[in-house]
Amino acid sequence: MLKKRKRGGVQEINAGSMADIAFLLLIFFLVTTTMDTDAGILRLLPPIVPNDEQTDIVNQRDVYIVLINDADQLLVEGGPMEITDLRKGAKEFMTNPDNSVDLPERRKVTAALCQQKIAENKGFKASSTDEQSKQSYQDAVNTWEDKLEAVRLIGDYSELPPNALISLQTGSKTSYDMYVRVQNELEAGIAELRAELCKEKFDRIFTELDDKNDDDKPLIKAVRLVYPQRISEAEPVEITKK
Repeated sequence: MLKKRKRGGVQEINAGSMADIAFLLLIFFLVTTTMDTDAGILRLLPPIVPNDEQTDIVNQRDVYIVLINDADQLLVEGGPMEITDLRKGAKEFMTNPDNSVDLPERRKVTAALCQQKIAENKGFKASSTDEQSKQSYQDAVNTWEDKLEAVRLIGDYSELPPNALISLQTGSKTSYDMYVRVQNELEAGIAELRAELCKEKFDRIFTELDDKNDDDKPLIKAVRLVYPQRISEAEPVEITKK
């Protein structure tokens, strides 16, 4: 005779490990999820100028003022300019091909000058008793040694004065799109000068040089010494359409 099975209640689910499973899932999503981050504009700041080259006087000819007003109009050196002409203007400021008195006076760098400056700063360092001064003179020695290496690679060249720079100023209502377009044109002007120099002296494409390659590092440094990227960005100010 068959016995009837006893009906029992609903069997309980063991939830003891649910907390562990939830924790593992949380860790999984944290590790695998990509978070969006705000990306700014890459900017290579101008190198620190050694103390032996610092000066308290900034000549007006050494500053190329690029201003975008609140109406997104471009004013360069106090006059209106189309954005299509900005790249050419930046290149002219950097090179001063006609030795204009309104543009930076490029200074000749020769092997003899570099050796003289290296010897002078080594002497100053040897006679200095202050550690901060010693480091300052050593920095100057390093700078002139870099210039000497550049002369060895590309020959005598002309450099910008230490304080020469492009000053990019915007209005408080300048659009971000216009700001980026102007910045791109300024950077493109410098990039073209670097590319032309690299092609002329090394028969190489500058953007293809690898800063992690020991053979390419001196070439990159030499080109950047001749055409440094000095773009100063001022805080937005109230600039209205005139």
